[in-house]
Amino acid sequence: MSVDSQKARRACCSNLKLFLASMAFVYFSKAFAGAYMKSSITQIERRFDIPSSLIGVIDGSFEMGNLLVVAFVSYFGAKMHRPKLIAIGCVMMSAGCFLIALPHFLQGMYKYETSVYHNSDVNSTESFLPCLSNHSLAEADKMPDLETRTACEKAAGSSMWIYIFLGNMLRGIGETPIMPLGISYLDDFSREENTPFYLACIHTVGILGPMFGFMLGSFLSKIYVDIGSMDLDAVTINYKDSRWVGAWWLGFIVTGVVILLSSIPFWFLPKSLPKEGQEESKGTELSTVTEQENFLPDETQDEEKEKPVTFQELAKDFLPSLRRLFRNTIYVLMILTYLVSVNGFIGMITFKPKFMEQIYGQSASKAIFLIGAMNLPAVALGIITGGFVLKRFKLGVMGAARLAFGASLGSLCLLTVQSFLRCDNAEVAGITASYQGGPQLSYDPQTLLSQCNMGCSCSMKQWDPVCAYNGMTYASPCLAGCQTSSGTGKERVFHNCTCTGELMTPGMNMSAVLGQCPRISNCDYIFKIYMSLSVLGSFISACGGTPGYVVLLRSIQPDLKSLALGMQTLIVRTLGGIPPPIYFGALIDQTCLKWGSKQCGGRGACRIYDADAFRITFLGLITGLYFLSNILWGGLYCTIVKTHKKSTLRNQAKENGLDGDKSGNGHANISIVKNKEDADNESTI
Repeated sequence: MSVDSQKARRACCSNLKLFLASMAFVYFSKAFAGAYMKSSITQIERRFDIPSSLIGVIDGSFEMGNLLVVAFVSYFGAKMHRPKLIAIGCVMMSAGCFLIALPHFLQGMYKYETSVYHNSDVNSTESFLPCLSNHSLAEADKMPDLETRTACEKAAGSSMWIYIFLGNMLRGIGETPIMPLGISYLDDFSREENTPFYLACIHTVGILGPMFGFMLGSFLSKIYVDIGSMDLDAVTINYKDSRWVGAWWLGFIVTGVVILLSSIPFWFLPKSLPKEGQEESKGTELSTVTEQENFLPDETQDEEKEKPVTFQELAKDFLPSLRRLFRNTIYVLMILTYLVSVNGFIGMITFKPKFMEQIYGQSASKAIFLIGAMNLPAVALGIITGGFVLKRFKLGVMGAARLAFGASLGSLCLLTVQSFLRCDNAEVAGITASYQGGPQLSYDPQTLLSQCNMGCSCSMKQWDPVCAYNGMTYASPCLAGCQTSSGTGKERVFHNCTCTGELMTPGMNMSAVLGQCPRISNCDYIFKIYMSLSVLGSFISACGGTPGYVVLLRSIQPDLKSLALGMQTLIVRTLGGIPPPIYFGALIDQTCLKWGSKQCGGRGACRIYDADAFRITFLGLITGLYFLSNILWGGLYCTIVKTHKKSTLRNQAKENGLDGDKSGNGHANISIVKNKEDADNESTI
């Protein structure tokens, strides 16, 4: 009885479908956390008052964590208990999420820059005088000395972003085993014809993670960061304001719990599984010749030897394995192609919410929601479609390469069209428009001053926008020349604003309310076109995901599979994941028109950008990278065609050689095969 129960338990735990379900869940979990991190970039940038270039470094710390361990995990882990290594990685990822949320509990409450509660109580109904002639301009904009600033920053906890950097790096370390060990484990024990379908299933379930991640990010971005710690009626800004910070920390607690749950099944899975479809007959494995074996050249009989069992022997075999791997021309070209395209993708997904917010006037919450509700379902449908086409038409390496290359070209065309869609800048007096209403674009803060506010001694660094009834936004009530105010909190109204009168006829309302004015209506129509092209481009690009992955898997020797996937992760994550957020962010910073001010003085986060310069920089850089990746795809496809032709001729020569042995002509044909194999060494995989 005990033997039967033990067998039943082993059969249950040894089921490939259980591993498939576990992989799908862990892919969902890690994508859930990764997407939430991307959706929280804007909130973190505002909360810690840091520029886009520094937020790019924080975002890239995930790849830095990968870089530290991926080569060793993918090589040595392939010979160890792969499911348990994945479980350990999940626990580390969960700990990283909790570490990211920690700064919220260690620093004080968020204080955004505003002229209202610096001069009077926000709940007071007393008249507030924005235009105060007894405050000198030098006093308002004076930079505090170094000692005062250091003490202030320490009290405000502005360096707490280091915890986010370290937590995200820990997430990267923990994520390392999942892809190379999990995919190689699945491919080792599944039927070859089922592998594309299983990969499509995993990635399809995985794509639900970003959908939920962006949805959670959108929801929490509308909840004030200090929810439960302060009276929300005292907050004078709303979620559409560029100073608003949502409850970013709460999402990392949720994602940490989900990842921790996803680790549980892997603790109970075995080190190896019976090959799918070959549990009962081992003879089938010997007689079956797979497409990969036909496509790959024959290697020496060293592969037939017993695999190394000690750590020293594994380490000794590491460098020879690397040399074998990087002599594979198709593998090297695929790495370069992925590297360039991932640069464009990471830069795009990191700053796309900010792009939609600044160029098309969408709130950060709505931008995140639309990405999660429209782009990501299109990606999921594209992955399913790519996997279905491969299985339905039984496409081999050549068919998969054609499908992936075609999808890459299609997405480039749609991305190019998006680059020509534009909206006008939001009208802000002294920055994107003159006080008299004419067009103006200025990076110089001196243009914020005009005759109408010259006597108010306003600060040019402060950002507390108000919307006047003439449709113009002013950087602060003082710069609008407002003399008095009434009301409390978000309902405060500023009266007798002298600067608004320059665009109005006498007798009209010269009041202003808190917040920026909405964009002109025609931008909504252009935004709908942009989103349509973006969603269609996401679908077409995703159609090539699974085929491209199949080409990669079929291009490497079975014993090098884990190492190849690990090295791909190492190279692509290092050069394709770390630099893009940094150089994208640095270039985007150059298009900033108005910087915010930190609580302790100094430059904070950007409040408004030059829309045209931002669009050209952002989309131009992405389009250029995708164009280069398509050139590389063309070279890769040509190499695959040549390799496929040579492998076909080689296999035909082998068959003729075997037939020739029966007729007495075998020696000549075997010689032909040998010569062809020698000629193929440089170009085959």
